[in-house]
Amino acid sequence: MTKPFILGLTGSIGMGKSAVAAMFHGLDVPVFDADAAVHELQGPGGALIEAIEAEFPGTTGPNGVERQKLGAAVFGDPARLKHLEGIVHPAVGAMRQQFLKDNAREPLIVFDIPLLFERGGGKQAGVDAVVVVSAPASAQRERVLARPGMTPEKFEQILALQVPDADKRARADYVIDTGTSLAETRHAVQALAHRLRGEI
Repeated sequence: MTKPFILGLTGSIGMGKSAVAAMFHGLDVPVFDADAAVHELQGPGGALIEAIEAEFPGTTGPNGVERQKLGAAVFGDPARLKHLEGIVHPAVGAMRQQFLKDNAREPLIVFDIPLLFERGGGKQAGVDAVVVVSAPASAQRERVLARPGMTPEKFEQILALQVPDADKRARADYVIDTGTSLAETRHAVQALAHRLRGEI
């Protein structure tokens, strides 16, 4: 049996990755959202609440993980962060395997992985090709600074932790430009989905 073609979807903050993921979803392409999986695992009644509370006491409550408290517990401490990742990543990996199993007959599936390049890149992430969502720096800045609670300083800190957009574009197999109109972006997503489904 042929297995699905796995397209890794990534992009820096404010580039429109979530919008592009929704467009793939709208074309009946199954999308695995790594961030959503983490939220589910750490939300109310989530499978990881007990393990996280045991390791980082006082960081969870009735609504699951209290993200600010957990963030403060690991911030600036690489060893503790690595420990947290050791709890979270295998659980997300298991959810991804189940997703693969559930969609084994699909010609094309998308893995939405925000930190795909930061975590080591394409083939190591178990994807067949990578699509990077990108927009001009001015559009990115405008979008991010419009978010509640965002400051220019915070934005610069986040950017410093991410692989630069130009590097992502250079390493991508495909690039979706979201600096254009929504209709043009949607057309680019449709064309890519059609091409990959056709190539498989």
